[in-house]
Amino acid sequence: MSRPLGAIVEALGGQLLGDARLSIERLAPLATAGGRELSFVAQARYASQIQTTAAGALIVPPALQDAASVRGACIVTDDPYLYFARLTQWWRAQHAPADPPRIDPLASIHSSAVIGANVSVAAFAVIGEGVHVGAGSRIGSHCVLGRDSSVGVGALLYAHVTIGERCVVGQRCILHPGVVIGADGFGFAPHQGEWVKIEQLGAVRIGDDVEIGANTCIDRGALDDTVIGNGVKLDNLIQVGHNVHIGDHTAMAGCVGVAGTATIGAHCTVGGGAIVLGHLTLADRVNISAATVVTRSIHKPGLYTGMFPIDDNASWEKNAVSLKQLNRLRERVRALEQRNDIDSNKN
Repeated sequence: MSRPLGAIVEALGGQLLGDARLSIERLAPLATAGGRELSFVAQARYASQIQTTAAGALIVPPALQDAASVRGACIVTDDPYLYFARLTQWWRAQHAPADPPRIDPLASIHSSAVIGANVSVAAFAVIGEGVHVGAGSRIGSHCVLGRDSSVGVGALLYAHVTIGERCVVGQRCILHPGVVIGADGFGFAPHQGEWVKIEQLGAVRIGDDVEIGANTCIDRGALDDTVIGNGVKLDNLIQVGHNVHIGDHTAMAGCVGVAGTATIGAHCTVGGGAIVLGHLTLADRVNISAATVVTRSIHKPGLYTGMFPIDDNASWEKNAVSLKQLNRLRERVRALEQRNDIDSNKN
């Protein structure tokens, strides 16, 4: 299942230096690549690895082409990381082409559902009343598409994805196994020591080209819809609460939690395990470090971090005690400053 290096350049562009006939059998990491494998060096700071890798060929930026060409074949491109991303897509298409469209006889499809051309529906999928599935979409086994929901053209739903009633998934979206779109948001009114459920009457609207990782949950809105913009990328095990709005091309790493009614701008990033509290607003191009708890709205682009550094337990406990005394210490410092100002004025 190898491909000649020249075929890669012909398909994806770039400048080829070296033998176009070199057979590439696999794409591999720089540290472990062998003589029939292709890897990449994205930045000049990794230049030293060009001489130590055993890769048969490299993808490099123009600044590294001399060093790479001395050791062997290379593809020169302005953005090696982007080139490599597109290469992985091309490689998969070459080696694992999609199966012909087929609706399995064990799938359950309501008579009122509208199924576009060239749609695949796997065994035990359930497509409910009034559902629309766009042309070329693939619905995995055990998926459930609730009443009046819709899936756009060219979408890919892996096994066990659930789309709740009236929820909308855009074109070319990828939803990995176990994703749940449109479960009820967490809304309850306290009454005499008990909790009274607030029915969640909204839905979820997901834009185009969104990818959602395994077992991520996006709750439906209480009244208005929860909205996920175009090009958003969500990792595994993320919880997005009801009525959250996430702007276009924002990315979130695994285990992020976004509480209800938060608004997150476009082109933001949220690191793994971070928490965004409810009813807060993050401006466009805000970057949140991993494990940060966002407790206030952020109105300016930039990188924000709110982690308490790890330490041995005894030191951590001492520091925690000191933190609890900060307010008292601040008041003492303020009093001393005021006294100093008074003494200075007397002199």
